Amino acid sequence: MMWTASIIAALVSCSALGANAQKVFAHFMAQNSFSYTQSDWASDIAAAQAVGIDGFALNVAVDNYEVDKIVDAFAAAEAASNFQLFFSFDMNYQWAQSDMVSLVSAHASSPSMFRWNNAVLVSTFNGEDRGDPFWVSFKDSLASQGIEVSFAPAFIGFRDPGRSQELVNTFTSIDGFFNWWSWPADVADDLTTDTDLAYQSAVSSKSGPYIMSVSPWQFKELGGDQDWVEQSDRLWKYRWEQAINGVKPDLVEIVTWNDYGESHYIADINPKVDLGTLAPNYVNGFEHGPWRIMAEYYISWFKNGSPPAVETDTVVFWYRAHPKSVTCSGGDRPRNSDFPADAIFAWSLLTSPATISLDVGSNHAEFDAGTGVGIGSVPFPSEDSQIPFVQIIRNSVSVKSIHGSMFITNACSYYNFNPWVGVLQ
Repeated sequence: MMWTASIIAALVSCSALGANAQKVFAHFMAQNSFSYTQSDWASDIAAAQAVGIDGFALNVAVDNYEVDKIVDAFAAAEAASNFQLFFSFDMNYQWAQSDMVSLVSAHASSPSMFRWNNAVLVSTFNGEDRGDPFWVSFKDSLASQGIEVSFAPAFIGFRDPGRSQELVNTFTSIDGFFNWWSWPADVADDLTTDTDLAYQSAVSSKSGPYIMSVSPWQFKELGGDQDWVEQSDRLWKYRWEQAINGVKPDLVEIVTWNDYGESHYIADINPKVDLGTLAPNYVNGFEHGPWRIMAEYYISWFKNGSPPAVETDTVVFWYRAHPKSVTCSGGDRPRNSDFPADAIFAWSLLTSPATISLDVGSNHAEFDAGTGVGIGSVPFPSEDSQIPFVQIIRNSVSVKSIHGSMFITNACSYYNFNPWVGVLQ
């Protein structure tokens, strides 16, 4: 077959478009892979792919065991179909630049290494304190090995929209940007897209991607200044819709796949992961897996530009186990504890209009949900030790129903603002 210049140019163009098509990654805490084998990585990859996630952003610290575990991660990704990985260096740890360079170069040739504009994508959590010369040198060191890097860090000090041009002026090393901030900033209001739009515009002339974070929750109860909750009641719904309808970023990064300690995991709780001494108090038993159902719907919408067809009536619902005013015998009352509503939230995905009925104790609420997505809530009851009951009602007939699996109680041994997530389908 003869390959003309025009055909080759068209193929190159299509390849470039495919490489830079809108994709969704999940932030993966590699620190939690201590007990992993390659099969554990393969299980996580399969679960992520099942909902349309294209890869993991590997949050790597300086622990030596992670080097070997990442070898397994790339082996599992290469064995899967079209699943890709890139490094997100956790700069809260004291990385030696040479170790970072070695880690990237060790895997740069893998077919599962994600590239942007034919350059290896590298991101971070934090790291602006290292200064621009550090990052210039990092990229130069890899370039000397023939490895071009597209650098899109999450410099978390840059959240104020008014500082977006300062970022670009200060850091000549950056090619793109990852906005880590996917929760409101210690306020009870919903998160706006002001930060996204400002930094997206600031890097629009660069060669790298604008990466928008999307997260379902934020709660941490690890003592001292590590106790907080952010307003997240309806976050998982509206943040996705901001990405789809407003920001339209190059990449979405879900924060996170498996950061159990900050309560924004969407993976099933893996019993192999050592949660430490405090996180089990608010993680164990609080499954988030049904949030992946919502992710699957929004990922398809994000990638394809229109909502996918709904084939099964589904309600995903979530709620905390304790009213926010209770006094617990362990832990400390978290910062912003007044922000979350004492309520059960329900997200509907319907094939045709119906009424979603929500009952808990003596409280009843319902909302008329159309085809596609809807959301509603019912307040916590005055009675203690109650469990929600969720129904889909059409033509005055309950067509599907389910009880929750977590009681709402005033008995509280440890402050816990982490929700339990259930599904009716």
